Amino acid sequence: MTVERINLPELARPSGFSHATAVSGARLVFLAGQTATDAGGRIVGDGVVAQFERALSNLLAALRAAGGGPEHLTELTVYIVDMDDYRAHAREIGAVWQKLAGRDYPAMAGIGVHRLWDAEALVEVKGTAAISASS
Repeated sequence: MTVERINLPELARPSGFSHATAVSGARLVFLAGQTATDAGGRIVGDGVVAQFERALSNLLAALRAAGGGPEHLTELTVYIVDMDDYRAHAREIGAVWQKLAGRDYPAMAGIGVHRLWDAEALVEVKGTAAISASS
């Protein structure tokens, strides 16, 4: 199984994402949106950085349960309640990504939303991963 990250020189240099990812010989795993919930379903974490870290940790836990890791992520969507706040903390959020997922980025999108299912949630992440077909 291979995951190729594609970044074309004729497109703007990506920062914190890849323009495209391509996969061969893999089983696809579709990861449901995760917010900063604890095991009891309560939103935890003060601020967007702490909530992003918990939401990404939850997503990666689901991915590990499916037999994969962060290197298998092919796309990720981040739903953001307050885009200005998220952008103001972009460096800290990037540091969280690198701590939990490494330096490679999947194809990504950040989408501003009015609110999420849980009114206290500031971010939600969902994604797709490609895992070796034998996993």
